[in-house]
Amino acid sequence: MASKLLLITVFVLDLIAFGLAVAAEQRRSIAKIVKDSEIKYNYCVYDSDIATSYGVGAFWLLMCSQALVMLASRCFCCGKALNPTGSRAWAVILFILCWLFFLVAEICLVAGSVRNAYHTKYRTIFGEQPPSCETVRKGVFGAGAAFIFLTAVVNKLYYICYSNATENKHSL
Repeated sequence: MASKLLLITVFVLDLIAFGLAVAAEQRRSIAKIVKDSEIKYNYCVYDSDIATSYGVGAFWLLMCSQALVMLASRCFCCGKALNPTGSRAWAVILFILCWLFFLVAEICLVAGSVRNAYHTKYRTIFGEQPPSCETVRKGVFGAGAAFIFLTAVVNKLYYICYSNATENKHSL
């Protein structure tokens, strides 16, 4: 029962994190160069900064999801040894993939959130080059969402294989 509850909880957290990452991709900051004729300079005006909050929310939800799975499985390295079965071999492979996908997803979410929150503050005088209005590149949050999906699939498979390897009784 605890395993089903854990898997459902982790699924919900991952689903919300995925939704937030997709929303962050859709709501990235967009900048426009505005010309002020009275003071004679150009400056950048940014729209909503909600994508940063979405990205940070997805980051923390994915972190909680990963922590729950790792705590439930004792992070694979603590606790009793696993029975030598095919499930143990798959658990090792999935454990490594789970952490790899998790780290890539978290890096994408942090990089996207930081870059989205950065707004160019300088101005230029008419006649000069217009200011470079920095925004997050398209696809950064999307890549984070893709890796959230991969992490979600792999961490559940890992936990199932880990559970099978701890429950199987090896007989000679």
